[in-house]
Formats: sequence, structure tokens, C-alpha cells
Amino acid sequence: MKKIGMLTSGGDCQALNAAMRGVVKALAHNVDELEIYGFENGYKGLIYENYRILTSKDFSGILTKGGTILGSSRQPFKLMRVPDENGLDKVAAMKNTYKKLGLDCLVILGGNGTQKTANLLREEGLNIIHLPKTIDNDIYGTDVTFGFQSAINIATDAIDCIHTTAASHNRVFIVEVMGHKVGWLTLYAGVAGGADIILLPEIPYDIDKVVDAIHKRTKEGKGFTILAVAEGAISKEDAALSKKEYKKKLAKSKYPSVSYEVADRISERLGLEVRVAVPGHTQRGGSPCPYDRVLCTRLGSAAAKAIMDEDYGCMIAMVNGQTKRIPLADVEGKLKTVDPKSQMIKEAKRTGICFGD
Repeated sequence: MKKIGMLTSGGDCQALNAAMRGVVKALAHNVDELEIYGFENGYKGLIYENYRILTSKDFSGILTKGGTILGSSRQPFKLMRVPDENGLDKVAAMKNTYKKLGLDCLVILGGNGTQKTANLLREEGLNIIHLPKTIDNDIYGTDVTFGFQSAINIATDAIDCIHTTAASHNRVFIVEVMGHKVGWLTLYAGVAGGADIILLPEIPYDIDKVVDAIHKRTKEGKGFTILAVAEGAISKEDAALSKKEYKKKLAKSKYPSVSYEVADRISERLGLEVRVAVPGHTQRGGSPCPYDRVLCTRLGSAAAKAIMDEDYGCMIAMVNGQTKRIPLADVEGKLKTVDPKSQMIKEAKRTGICFGD
């Protein structure tokens, strides 16, 4: 008998269900007896013993279903050691739930914050397997996270749609893509969507360089310009501020996001009409794309094999096209960012894409 707990934590994405299905299908075909405990709404379910026993039927037909059948919530890692409003020790409560149910392993699907708590539970003696989920693709130790490719498809579709209206009206359009700390999603969607200018958190932009790029296109007879701007894009002036100073500036800003500030500054300098489009949470919604379905089936199957081997305390990663077990202790707390000097950035610049630097 194998008793496995599962939970999905943090922001949702398209392929969470596909990943859970991959784990369960592989275990069900290779283990004589299996009990699956699904914890509802992320770590909250583990803390407060909110769970339900799942059968193979619960995982049938969910390969193409977005979101998560277990529900999710954000439980900041920095507050995990802080008692709740009733004085409950969250870490002790999670350990108690795990031991009370007699679990052999807890499979945790989530991003960087989720991973930190997963490693904390590993340090507390629980058997943990982590599956790397995030549309941001910023988890260290894996080449790709599930949800990333599906989000690229949606963000690219948004840029594609903006192209036709921008060309029709000879306008400058900014498409704001998700990504506060890293620019992987903006980079890939921007290149795939044919954006003329791409602004990333890792490459502080000079607004004069952005304006010059737009002016150059106008002189060449190109009546419109598309900018793909990450939520966390930052100007060179702001990048020079301390973290405290920058937070203070943001608190006083009249702009809802950096895209509107960029639009305003372009309009002031060139006298052009600049529009902002924000796809927002649509980038996390809908069905997983075929790539993510395959990826999650492989990662889920590899997680099941680690459980059967009783090899715990690891993240199941994809490295050079192969699934790999990476010790949680080696990757926890690390962020995978875009290297401004990477080959892809150089290649994109060679095609004429401006990054504002």
C-alpha cells in the first residue's frame, strides 16, 4: 500500500491537472494498492486537514483541463513559521496531518515560494517530491517549467491580435506580459509575436533608446510599433535606486503599471498615440497546450518512479530533454533569470529587436 498526498500551491496555471494525472496514472499501473489524499487549496489543506480521498476516476479526463481540481492558494514562505490568528503552529500542523494520515510521500506542485516550503518540510523529516510549476519559467535547476509554453501561446496570440489593429491605425501598442522578477515569458512571446521592442526586468531600459527605435521605424515608413513589456520592466534610473527608494517611488506613482509610464513617456517625446493592452490572467488560463501535456505526463511519470524507488527530497526537472531528480536543497530559494548576454538575446538583437539598452 502506498499512501500519497498531493497539493497545488501558489498561482494556478494550465497544466497542474495534467501533472497530477501523470503521477497517479504511473503509480496506478505499477503499485498494487494506492491511496491518494488530495489537499484542498494548497498548504491550507495540509495545515487545517482539509482533504479528500481521490480515486483514478478523479484523474480521468483532466489532461486537457486547466486550473487545478484541488484548488490553490498563496501561503507566503516567510509567514510559515508565524502562528496563524488562533496561535496555530503551521509547520507543526502540516507535520501532524502528514503523520496522522500515515503518508509515504507528499507530492507538491508549485513555483519558487511553494518550493521553499516544500524544502522546509523536507528538513522537518517529511518525504517530499516537488514538481516545477510556473508560467514564469524561473525555477532554478530545470530547463523548463510546466505552464510556461501554454502561457507563451496565449501571450503570443495577444501580440498577434494587436498587430492587426496597430497596423490598421498606425499606432504604437504596448502589450504587458506577466513576469515581475524575470522576463522569460515576455522574451519568448515577444520574439514569437514579432515585437519590435522587448523590455525585461533583467535589462534596465533607457527611454531614449526606446524612443529612438520607434522613430527609426517611422523614418523607414513603418507606421506602427509593438512593444512587449514585462510587468517588472525597469528603467535605468529606477534600477539605480535602492530597493526601499524604488518601493517608495512605486507607492507614489500615478501609473497602474510600468507599461502606462512607458506609454506616457513615449507619447510626450514623439507626440504619438500609444495604447496599452494587458492580457493579464488570461495567460494563466485555458487548456494546457500539447507541449505542456507531454511535459507533465513525463514529469508525473518520473515523480511516480522516484516514489517507487523511495528517493525523496527532490524536484523532478527537465534537463537537456531528460527528466532528472534534483535535490531540493540544491535549488530551493534560487531564481533562474534571463542572462542579458545570452545567445538568444544576441540573436534577437541581430534581427533588429530593441531591448532598450
